[in-house]
Amino acid sequence: MLNRLLAVMVVVCACTTASAINVKKATGPIRIDAVLDEPAWAEATPIRIDREWFPGDDIPAAVATEALITWDDDTLYVAFRASDPQPAQIRARFAERDGALNDDNVGILIDPFNDERIAYQFRMNPLGVQADAINSDVEGTEDFSWDAIWDSAGRMTNDGYVVEAAIPLQQLRIPAGKGDQSWGVMAMRDYPRNVRHRFRSIVTDENRNCLICQFADVSGFGVPTSGRNVEVTPSLTGNLQQDRSSGRLSTEDRGLEPGISGRWAMTPSTSLQATINPDFSQVEADAAALDVNTRFALSFPEKRPFFLEGSDFFDTQMPLVFTRTIAAPIAGLKLTGKSGRHAYGVLIARDEITNFLVPFDQSSLRTSISDASNTAILRYRGSLSSTSTAGVLFSSRTGDDYSNSVLSADSFFRLTEQDSVRVQVAGARSEYPEILTAAGQPEGTLNGHSFLARYDHSDRDWTWLASYSELSPEFRADAGLINQVGVRSGVAGASRRVRGGPDRWFRNLNFQVFADARQEWDSAWNEWGADIVAVYQGSRQSTVSLLIAPNQEHFAGTTYHNTRYNVQGSIQAGRDLSLSGSVNWGEAIDFTNQRKAEFITVSPSATFHLGRHINGDVSWVRQIFSTTAGDEIFTADIPQTRIIYHLNRRTFVRAILQCRSVDRDPEQYVVPVGRESRNLLSQLLVSYRLDAQTVFLAGYSDNYSATEAIDLTQTNRAVFIKLAYAWLF
Repeated sequence: MLNRLLAVMVVVCACTTASAINVKKATGPIRIDAVLDEPAWAEATPIRIDREWFPGDDIPAAVATEALITWDDDTLYVAFRASDPQPAQIRARFAERDGALNDDNVGILIDPFNDERIAYQFRMNPLGVQADAINSDVEGTEDFSWDAIWDSAGRMTNDGYVVEAAIPLQQLRIPAGKGDQSWGVMAMRDYPRNVRHRFRSIVTDENRNCLICQFADVSGFGVPTSGRNVEVTPSLTGNLQQDRSSGRLSTEDRGLEPGISGRWAMTPSTSLQATINPDFSQVEADAAALDVNTRFALSFPEKRPFFLEGSDFFDTQMPLVFTRTIAAPIAGLKLTGKSGRHAYGVLIARDEITNFLVPFDQSSLRTSISDASNTAILRYRGSLSSTSTAGVLFSSRTGDDYSNSVLSADSFFRLTEQDSVRVQVAGARSEYPEILTAAGQPEGTLNGHSFLARYDHSDRDWTWLASYSELSPEFRADAGLINQVGVRSGVAGASRRVRGGPDRWFRNLNFQVFADARQEWDSAWNEWGADIVAVYQGSRQSTVSLLIAPNQEHFAGTTYHNTRYNVQGSIQAGRDLSLSGSVNWGEAIDFTNQRKAEFITVSPSATFHLGRHINGDVSWVRQIFSTTAGDEIFTADIPQTRIIYHLNRRTFVRAILQCRSVDRDPEQYVVPVGRESRNLLSQLLVSYRLDAQTVFLAGYSDNYSATEAIDLTQTNRAVFIKLAYAWLF
């Protein structure tokens, strides 16, 4: 009884402290060196990170952590003192940005508008390696693709570590106006040992299906009333590309291209971005993915800074905005901002070429034309109440003899602390050039619509959802990522979590049942599927999941009844080694030959660290398709290796090697196919990154191909350099 009374008193004290936090303005300059010897830190506001929310259920943190917060007219300052009784066990390695999340780390999440919707997340490992993200309670997302310009430093001590950060206020959207402001704030710490313990500065109520809504109110912030901050980033990019033609490598492209991007904080909550002749080249190969025997076109995430900044303003439940459709922009302009209950965004870009994702009811494909196009996207979202929002989105892409426009309305309602509803409806009008008819795009004017409604419930033990969506056959959203139309779909499911604890044989057990149904627009066919899943979480950050998935599929006039199985797991095998893998097998459709088949896919992987400076990962995906009689149709393999040597927190050398091989039995195909195909990609990159925008990059890449008739031959190679420097005024 005494222990329970003390626990209640701790919770009450924590809540009382969180509700009465006041931050003070810095009394003098601060140098970011992780020493904390300036007088301003002695007067900074302390916040204790003293509650464990995982795997413990709101219990006192096992180690002491204190966050310190202060600010001046231009910068938000945050520091952490993280104690550790066994400092030799601290995981602290040099890594790429957003790449040290499995290390020990500390961080802060801030909601400047204190409206419980969007939060900025800043995290650091003990060496000061940065990670940043945008969290959204409305969309239920945590987006680490967002990168801000900020400074950090870390230092190991005899009893733990200290980190320090300076975040320019111009990198945030904050309310304009004089006087004190109250922000929502949460500090956190990850403490990975045999178990990954996770601590917060707040008492986490898992009976509420939101996190930002539980942040503590921290008052006393003050900011300028008008924007006077400008960020200018000129860049210079050089490249030399050679392709094999007439039996030899010849230069196809070379040049030295200047470019410039800029951002102006018009007000503390509104920013204007512009770019001319930007360098949008990828500096890392996209993750290798199987594209053999697939119905729908593959897509890869956006990585380009101009499009990532403020991307959360354009988010909706339907993927109506996917900026990677803008392939080779000549120039771009973006305005994003927030004022009171209103958030708005405008994006305009001119593209040298026009890429298309052509969707059908049972497949999709990608194609492109050389004509230029213009993309314009307008987004508005307003607060109906403290728990509900409504918004509209308009997108347009136009070119010679081509146009596509989409108008959408969406809303989010938080019915209770556990229940929420999302609704979205969209209409589209399109006219396509005749050249696309060869890809299956219908001629003439297309008018279509889409609709989505979703209900979610989440509490401490249970999660369930139900949704319905429909996309008419003529609906197109060329600025988005719609790869299937002409269908009506429904999804329902529930998940039950059983809590264990740090001293039990399991940390969590999850049991899930989900079912979905899909119907063709004119009811010509129906599909359904079910997922029955059990998930175990245990010591050494281990996870094992088992899945059974019976389903009914329809393809090319035939209905198939298939059952698939999956086993996957992961474990932290040692301080510097983590292992994972999956095995997926069962019945499937051989789409090329339009028949039933059997398959097995095996995908092991490992991530390793050698000291603080070297890390890498190795993965292999093997898929085998066979007829029901046991004759092998094809075997596909994709091994990949990535190794990085970090000279320090800002500089690294990275090597990537990807291989893709497919062996087919031509006798098992109804169309002519090659017996063998091999592709090999290698890439070497040297990177120096002062901050998110100030970088020097130099890289080399090449590709080799082979078939049964041609030995492995180099098909192209490229060298590039990039120099960019960001000035903040």
